Amino acid sequence: MEIITLVIYDISSDELREKVASFLKGMGLKRIQKSAFAGSLSHSRRVEVIAGLKRLSKEGPVNIQVYPLTPASFNQREIIGVNIDYDKGEELVT
Repeated sequence: MEIITLVIYDISSDELREKVASFLKGMGLKRIQKSAFAGSLSHSRRVEVIAGLKRLSKEGPVNIQVYPLTPASFNQREIIGVNIDYDKGEELVT
């Protein structure tokens, strides 16, 4: 069973921030804000993501938070303002 996983982070090092973003993309998550990724993951894949983030966090000071979300709670989110498609770099008005 897959569950939506939200990962948010605050990392001051540009290099480490890029590594974390690249890792999350490689694990199948989609960027939803500059420092936030989300996507459906199985339990074992989420454990893999957390282990990888823990390894990366040893490279410098970070604050990374991982939230498992039900589809119902994720679908109740409110997007206010401009919705940006970070994969295409386009701004989409909602």
